[in-house]
Amino acid sequence: MSNINLRPWRDERRKERQQQYIIVLVFVVVAAAAAMFTWNQQVSGLISDQRQRNAFLNQEIKAQESRIAEIKDLQIQRTKLIDRMTVIQRLQGDRPIIVRIFDELARTLPNGVYFESLSRTGDVIAIKGVADKPNSISDLLRNLDKSIWFKDAFLSNINAIKDGSGEATGNGFNITVKQTKPTAEQIAADGGSR
Repeated sequence: MSNINLRPWRDERRKERQQQYIIVLVFVVVAAAAAMFTWNQQVSGLISDQRQRNAFLNQEIKAQESRIAEIKDLQIQRTKLIDRMTVIQRLQGDRPIIVRIFDELARTLPNGVYFESLSRTGDVIAIKGVADKPNSISDLLRNLDKSIWFKDAFLSNINAIKDGSGEATGNGFNITVKQTKPTAEQIAADGGSR
């Protein structure tokens, strides 16, 4: 048996295994490349889809932001309109009161007293006037305190007015008084519109 040579058979078998190994290796490389290509395409597609979604969302966000800005502008305009309406309603409601205040000032004015100027700051009315005698100023203060339209009459200044010869011709005065808003019952009890 020593005459049998097994080397060529082994060499052939080794070559055959190497060929099978190379074929399997090439197949694995091709399969891996195909898998990588497929995976890369799928990931690229997902990224592209996500970018499209992001672009769509950004467009919608911009559209919503512009709508929000319009809503804020409309709210500001609405607030301004409500403020204007409130002022107009208040002025409409106060219009008869202003007339009533002037009427009441004329009613509280005793004989021998006249007003030189009236100014109003908030609900405080400043009166500058002239009276023929100090008692008339006292009567004016009492009349203002009796009125339901005024309260807290305060005489802040009184001075004698003299003519060119030095004789006293009257008394200048400054009075501040607060305006009130009487209730309908108080107005009715006071005599209504008189």
